[in-house]
Amino acid sequence: QVQLVESGGGLVQPGGSLRLSCEASGDTFSFYIMGWYRQAPGKQRELVTTITSGSSTNYADSVKGRFTISRDNAKNAVALEMNSVKSEDTAVYYCYAQRYLSSRPYWGQGTQVTVSS
Repeated sequence: QVQLVESGGGLVQPGGSLRLSCEASGDTFSFYIMGWYRQAPGKQRELVTTITSGSSTNYADSVKGRFTISRDNAKNAVALEMNSVKSEDTAVYYCYAQRYLSSRPYWGQGTQVTVSS
């Protein structure tokens, strides 16, 4: 059974930095694309960034140049470095994984990120 466990959320001031981590278990994750989505109050869940097993990345325009995703295939882990955060980055952040050629996504439980002074 695939499980994704996030950590690292919290309160951060505008312009500050935060690192989110996600540890995966239950399968061979070199066969998965992984990434992060977020959901702000009253809004739909949206893509933040994804990374393939070969470390090809994709970012939402709103976070390009500020957020960096990384992946450790040996540890089945993915991380999100968030820099120069803004109030609009406030959301619940979800770790995401989907096996190649599968239509089923897996989600973590979510971790709250609040950007406020």
